[in-house]
Amino acid sequence: MTYNIHEAKTHLSRLLEMARCGEKVIIAKSGHPVAELIPIKDKISKRVIGSAKGQVEIKPDFDDIPGEIVDGFYK
Repeated sequence: MTYNIHEAKTHLSRLLEMARCGEKVIIAKSGHPVAELIPIKDKISKRVIGSAKGQVEIKPDFDDIPGEIVDGFYK
């Protein structure tokens, strides 16, 4: 649903609850969408080593990173 700024200010608690429950909430200014309320995930999932195995490919013509660039990370 789309709400104008006045409606959003008036019903912010309700709109936050709607977004938390997964409903799409868009706030518009002068009829133009400017923001979308989205829920923050409860916890960030940890990365699992090897979970992208088989999904990433390094092409044979991939160039090594020049030494001066690598050195810049350690200065």
